[in-house]
Amino acid sequence: MNTATTVPAAAPAAEAIPRTRFDWKPVLLLLAVMALAVPAVGSTSSWITLTVAGLAMGLIVFVIASGLTLVFGLMDVLNFGHGVFIALGAFVATSVMGYGAGAGWNGFASVFAAMLVAMAVAGAVGWAFERVIVRPVYGLHLKQILITMGGMIVGEEIIKVIWGPLQIALPLPDVLRGAWYVADAGIEKYRVLAAAIGLVVFGALVFTLNRTKIGLLIRAGVQDRSMVEALGYRIRRLFVGVFVAGSALAGLGGVLWGLYQQSVIPQIGAQVNVLIFIVIIIGGLGSTFGCFVGALLVGLMANYTGFLAPKVALFSNIALMVGILLWRPQGLYPVTNR
Repeated sequence: MNTATTVPAAAPAAEAIPRTRFDWKPVLLLLAVMALAVPAVGSTSSWITLTVAGLAMGLIVFVIASGLTLVFGLMDVLNFGHGVFIALGAFVATSVMGYGAGAGWNGFASVFAAMLVAMAVAGAVGWAFERVIVRPVYGLHLKQILITMGGMIVGEEIIKVIWGPLQIALPLPDVLRGAWYVADAGIEKYRVLAAAIGLVVFGALVFTLNRTKIGLLIRAGVQDRSMVEALGYRIRRLFVGVFVAGSALAGLGGVLWGLYQQSVIPQIGAQVNVLIFIVIIIGGLGSTFGCFVGALLVGLMANYTGFLAPKVALFSNIALMVGILLWRPQGLYPVTNR
């Protein structure tokens, strides 16, 4: 008698893990703003000049805002004292570049030395700021706002003691002055350098947070700190490193913004703070890519409206923020756990 062999039923195919689709709508909005400006501006050369200038300004703002986005997105800290690191970076740049000019340094060497020293000083002050001011108020947002604003006021007064209360010139070195002309469009040399630095910072942040072990540990610590600590990792040190990195980025942004304005004042950080929070709110609290897109939108809007309707330019960023929030109340790329 033949015995029939039973073939086991095939195991059900494992369901594919759903992947989050990338949201292209904010990027399309950015491209739409650029496209709509073409007929409004009229001249192609003027449109190219304004667009490059707007993108460069947006990337400078992104460098400034990225540090605060990093701190809030990964540490849940509302640091309203972020402006003091911006101002500190700008004033350190005046001293370093002044010394470089007296020592006969090359223009590029002077600028990059100013950036490195400003990042180091801002990072060191950020370390002290976190230990003395921020650490006692972790998880207490209202107290964070009050105490960090107080820290910024004290920081501004210390800057006045060291560098004085008056405006200090921060001129561009000769090598970064002037512009290249492409199809009758003037593209300023410094804006190209600033845009390149902004793109490098964006790429470094995205790579570090998504492709490295440190980024994985930081993101895991945000989700379940006790579990990561149980595995033997010191999350507190990682978070302190995040705050120091955010402060250093603010210092770098201060150098870029000071060179963009070609002058610095002790209140430069407080003035830029408003623009930073507009960018962060537009992009979505804690979202690095949202901050990137929001900064570009703000830069483009400021340049287009400044050319077409200078009186409206003062309110263009507020109007942009209101429009974005009416469309997406949580920002362009909201972080899910906020």
